[in-house]
Amino acid sequence: MKQHILLAEDDFDYASILKQYLEISGYKVTWAQEGAKALEIFPEVKPDICVLDVMMPKMDGFTLAENILDKSPETPIVFLTAKGMKEDKIRGLKLGADDYIVKPFEADELLLRIANILRRSQRLYTHAADTSSPISIGKYIFDTKNYTLTCNNNVCRLTEKETNLINYLFDNRNRVIKRDEILNEIWGSDDFFSGRSMDVFISRLRKYFNDDPAVTINSYRGLGLEFSISDNQA
Repeated sequence: MKQHILLAEDDFDYASILKQYLEISGYKVTWAQEGAKALEIFPEVKPDICVLDVMMPKMDGFTLAENILDKSPETPIVFLTAKGMKEDKIRGLKLGADDYIVKPFEADELLLRIANILRRSQRLYTHAADTSSPISIGKYIFDTKNYTLTCNNNVCRLTEKETNLINYLFDNRNRVIKRDEILNEIWGSDDFFSGRSMDVFISRLRKYFNDDPAVTINSYRGLGLEFSISDNQA
């Protein structure tokens, strides 16, 4: 079965060419010319990955991504933009996007990035499926299948990247993990922007685990991070 891409791009000529190229490369592509339309058809399309232009009428790509991730936190997202501003790229990565490509770009580059993201997502999904039973982390119950972290009946809904990051940290608990190991495994890159994105996600996880002092994420300058679980929870 062909993997399905939801393409949201308001430039008719650009989208037509890109859609054709992706289809020739073996993907099924559903194209929406507006962000609001893309959100409307998303439940029906059920894409394997979304490729979203940032600047669109009625609903921009960032707002669209937030709504998609709220409905389906496991869906990978790639942003397309004509902007090269650092702030925009960081904003996209903070939302949980898997990649960010600045126009103009070579179509082969987009294909490579899509393939890498889907391959990485499938590997992480398979690993999560192998350990799909809820996991106890201190006072928390971590459900990789339903993307939730629960403590004292308070349920926190997680994105796919947050889920994958917690899963990876838990698998490597109580040892120092190099930053580039985490970045390459979860982000697929150890560049500057991915590093900034990871810092944001680590800050989020620290807040999520704030109710249990036995669960900590420690930073060691020049070395990496340690997901520490004490009181015999490891």
